[in-house]
Amino acid sequence: MPRLPDNLDVLRDGNFRRLLGAAAVSWFGDRMVTIALAFAVLEIGGSASAIGLVLAVRTGALLVSLLIGGVVADRVPRRAVMIGADLSRVVTQGLLAALVIAGAAEVWSIALLTGLTGIATGFFNPASTGLLPAIVPAEKLQQANGIRATLLSAGEIGGPVAAGVLVAVVGAGWALAVDATTFAASGLLLLGVRVPGRVARAASGFWEDLREGWTTFSRTTWVWTFVLWASIMNLTFGAWGVLGPVVAERELGGAATWGAVNAALGIGALLGALAAIRRTPRRPILAATLTGFFSVPAMALLAGGAHAVPLAVGAALAGIGMMYGNTVWESALQRHIHGDVLSRVTAYDWFGSMAFAPIGLAIWGPVADATSIGDAIWLATALTLVSTVALLAVRDVRRLQTA
Repeated sequence: MPRLPDNLDVLRDGNFRRLLGAAAVSWFGDRMVTIALAFAVLEIGGSASAIGLVLAVRTGALLVSLLIGGVVADRVPRRAVMIGADLSRVVTQGLLAALVIAGAAEVWSIALLTGLTGIATGFFNPASTGLLPAIVPAEKLQQANGIRATLLSAGEIGGPVAAGVLVAVVGAGWALAVDATTFAASGLLLLGVRVPGRVARAASGFWEDLREGWTTFSRTTWVWTFVLWASIMNLTFGAWGVLGPVVAERELGGAATWGAVNAALGIGALLGALAAIRRTPRRPILAATLTGFFSVPAMALLAGGAHAVPLAVGAALAGIGMMYGNTVWESALQRHIHGDVLSRVTAYDWFGSMAFAPIGLAIWGPVADATSIGDAIWLATALTLVSTVALLAVRDVRRLQTA
């Protein structure tokens, strides 16, 4: 293999390359599916409420399965859990694609199969986070996570574009079929991954394992406080996703402009991932917390009625902070949480971070109705600032150091 730059030398490891490829292709499919599902519902005459129901079932099923998936991934080989999840998603997404293509799908069947796919994803994600440090040395985890985040950022940009083209040219069913093939490709790549040495495993009963994961999570101050903060950030940034399109429609020229602004956020995420490859901060949780301030300009510009160009710059800055902060956070978890409980702690992380996201999507419309769109976004911006400052006051957040 040709000589690689020092900050990319983790790519010499064939096991890491296969794991990376599996994550990238699977994430690309995940980014396609939201658009494909929405248009699959529309193709059978479904309403906006039906789209919301399908997406809510998908997210809810993922949340419900995360904690169980974390326990399972700490008890059995994580690679096997990931391959099993991929096989399940090939079946559910393949069957859904076949129903849509044949014109036999109904809202209930789309919701059911999408929910089953969400359950499998809830098993895949904690296992994936837990498997990486079993393959990559601790000193290269930040580099590995940065490379992974770079590919995921590319999928964040390319997945929706690919889905849109496929839906327009051949229909939503075929876009779902392509999504199913991404899970098949992920599973095939994972078959080639070999985990060196012995990996620590949980050995007690299921409920004991679940409680042990919670104990580690809740007693590690820098973990639970950061996850609480992340959940608040997801709640407040819901104002961007819900009220931003309304502002764009009224003041910025519509959907095309809003799409361009969010593409800038994706580009920022890509830059944040590249930055994470190059630099491992000495105090990782402090660095990840400080990225919370990066989303403030975008929110303030949106609240203040800024034009599209400065708003896009603010969105790019937010994207940098989100991806850099998330990459640093995952690396810190993998370094400082013991391997036999890592997937369970990761599951609580996923669950806690995502738990407020649906609430964030639900509340900001009513808040705007009760006040105004600008006031609602300013409130979300203020909550972002206050929560970030509050997290910085936590001593363990400031003091944790990279070994």
